[in-house]
Amino acid sequence: MPVTALRPQVAASQDCGAAAPIVPDPDEAGVAGLADMHESLATLLASSGQWRQAYEHLRNALELHRAERDDPVRVPEQLRREVDRLRQEHAEAREQSLRDSLTDSYNRRYLDQRLIGLLADRADEPAGLAVALMDLDWFKRVNDSFGHPLGDRVLQRVVELLCAELPAGAFCARYGGEEFALVMPGLDAETAIAVCEAARARVERYPWHELAPGLRVTVSGGVAHEGPRTAGEDAGHQLRCADTLLYADTLLCADRLLYAAKQSGRNAVAYRGGGQVRLAGAAAARRDIAQPALPRP
Repeated sequence: MPVTALRPQVAASQDCGAAAPIVPDPDEAGVAGLADMHESLATLLASSGQWRQAYEHLRNALELHRAERDDPVRVPEQLRREVDRLRQEHAEAREQSLRDSLTDSYNRRYLDQRLIGLLADRADEPAGLAVALMDLDWFKRVNDSFGHPLGDRVLQRVVELLCAELPAGAFCARYGGEEFALVMPGLDAETAIAVCEAARARVERYPWHELAPGLRVTVSGGVAHEGPRTAGEDAGHQLRCADTLLYADTLLCADRLLYAAKQSGRNAVAYRGGGQVRLAGAAAARRDIAQPALPRP
């Protein structure tokens, strides 16, 4: 690989959303495999600004490419350890790039990528896919009354409570500010609503006064549900475009239901049932429920 070819690969690797260079397995490396390994290491090192080491590996790769030999090459143990270390570091760096630094929930980038994929693959989920938006009630008052450091601790604890009993395959992502998305593939609407109502109740029952006297925290939520993909839906590019639109539509539906929960008095989970906006759990007895215009019946 010529030296000038290194920079385009470096630029790609610096994008956290880009795929990592494939590092060959040292146990399977012959001459060509060892050269490929040096090239991959050069790209990974250059992506973190370690140019001297990167060019050293690139020079080794060029020398191996010039050597027209077919006999096996023993991979030095030091190189094997370096491959393992860089693989681990890259995996950790990618995971961190998809996490919110404050709450350790997934971030908006992960939500965008994963949710569109789940909507596209929902034919594999007979029960469909549920998406809820959960928002802290009166959070500005918490920051104003108790300070932003304690507000940060509240956000962290709320995420722990939201995630405490999520089913397998579900995840929590920070949607923005004090709003979080719960994505629950493979759940029917009734089960998803129950999961969100249980999370709301956990937040309400938590002893917030132990963090600060007089502190009280509740959340409101809106739950949208998409059924499984039908066999007659289009495929290919049109399908991908439809999934992107459905992604925005699903979040809009959840957001409007969240608004209805807020308008009903907060500390509630709203959902669509029987053509009407309804509230789950104890809040179901409330009579003043907003009926926002939803994107689909």
